[in-house]
Amino acid sequence: QVQLVESGGGLVQPGESLRLSCAVSGPFFNIYAMRWYRQAPGKQRELVALITSNGSTNYADSVKGRFTISRDNAKNTVYLQMNSLKPEDTAVYYCNRGTTNTPGNGWGQGTQVTVSS
Repeated sequence: QVQLVESGGGLVQPGESLRLSCAVSGPFFNIYAMRWYRQAPGKQRELVALITSNGSTNYADSVKGRFTISRDNAKNTVYLQMNSLKPEDTAVYYCNRGTTNTPGNGWGQGTQVTVSS
C-alpha cells in the first residue's frame, strides 16, 4: 500500500505563492505518473496537474500559467509550485500515484490551502 504525505499548505493572501510537497513511499517512484488534485468545500475533487514518468506535464485550464508540477525521483517527491494564488484556489490539495492514463486508489491526508485577504 503506497503512502502519500502532502505538506506545504497554509493561509496566504491573493497573489502570493506556495509550494506543496508530496512524499511517496515504496520503490520504483520514477515509473509512475503523479497527479495533484484539489477539493473545495461542497465541490467534487478535481485534477489540477499531472506529471508523467518521463516528465511530461498537463494542467487544468484554471491553473495554467500559474502552477508548475515537478518531481524529484531521487527523493520520491512531487511538488506543486503555486503562484499568483486566487481565492478560488482555496481547497484541500491531494497527490496521487498512478499510471499515465489512470490515477491510483491511494490518497494521503491532504494539505489545506486557503487564499484570503
